[in-house]
Amino acid sequence: MRKTITQKSSDTERIREKKEKLKNFLKEKGLKSTRQRDIIASEFLETGEHITAEELYRRINRKFSNIGFTTVYRTLKLLNKSGLATERVFADNLTRYEPLSEDDHHDHLICMKCGLITEFENLQIERLQDRIAGEVGFFTVSHKMELYGYCSNCRENDPS
Repeated sequence: MRKTITQKSSDTERIREKKEKLKNFLKEKGLKSTRQRDIIASEFLETGEHITAEELYRRINRKFSNIGFTTVYRTLKLLNKSGLATERVFADNLTRYEPLSEDDHHDHLICMKCGLITEFENLQIERLQDRIAGEVGFFTVSHKMELYGYCSNCRENDPS
């Protein structure tokens, strides 16, 4: 998908705001805001996808060989604690991190063959979940839906 100039500038602004939120979080916790953390946060927020610490480390290490895996891992943990990322463990048992916004909710379709993760939103499903919870007197704080199966590419390429 091609991004317009307006989309790119709004993405840049959103990333800047998130990095500012991280700086405030670090300050509140008495932690330093370092150049390395800033680089890691920028790279992570720019990916906009589900990524493991190892995958992010490899991306960063190409440009910044002085940033170690432990620093990447710890920064992802800080991003999670600050509310800017969420940890997800899908069927492959790898911990992936996903950029998060307060108003962002979506569910996942996960291909069991190639690992493709497709995000989707469906207001009807959300309303049905709320209705069901309400019918049994349940107050929902959060939820996640993960549907496992096979993407169209893997189904097309599978002879069985």
